Amino acid sequence: MTGSYDFEEQERIAELKAWWEDNRWYVIGAIVAAVLVFAGYRGWTWWSARADMDAAAMFRPVSEAMKSGDPKKITQAADPLIDKHPRSYFASEAALAIAKADFEKGELGDAQKRLAWVMDHGAETHRGIARLRLAAVLLDQKKYDQALKTLDENKDEAFAAPAADLRGDIMLAQGRLDEARAAYKAAMEKAGPGNPVRSVAGTKLNALGGAE
Repeated sequence: MTGSYDFEEQERIAELKAWWEDNRWYVIGAIVAAVLVFAGYRGWTWWSARADMDAAAMFRPVSEAMKSGDPKKITQAADPLIDKHPRSYFASEAALAIAKADFEKGELGDAQKRLAWVMDHGAETHRGIARLRLAAVLLDQKKYDQALKTLDENKDEAFAAPAADLRGDIMLAQGRLDEARAAYKAAMEKAGPGNPVRSVAGTKLNALGGAE
């Protein structure tokens, strides 16, 4: 009995050795690939955390420059951050800061470029507000069709109410009073309780004689 068992065991060992000879490179390759993936993930996590810390540190001088309200000072502080960490939250926050300062100084073309950059390259959390601000800049430039097209591309329900309110402003600027009223009414309907857009749109709607 023991001899038979030993013979069967030797056969299995021989089969295992043969299988290993045929497949060892596949097994080794799979192990190496798994190790590389794990190491790569750990490396990416480490690099990402380090990049975020670096971006946060580079944003501090931007924050200081923002107190001046001077687009040139903000740009000088922000551009190195945007160039080095363009996909970071802090880069798009910095770009929004430059655009705001440009807008307040009447430099609408520069503000438009910065806001367009945030929409295309900035952090996802900033793209909705960048879209609204860009539409407002285009309204000030009297580029009404382009402003409306920019608002049409909004798919975020969180910005539906302010987008409708701004649409009303664009319609009003064009003298399209009925459409302005409809837009303000839509803004009120989309704004939840306590949303300031509701009262702002309501005030504008009343000034136009209500929803006629």
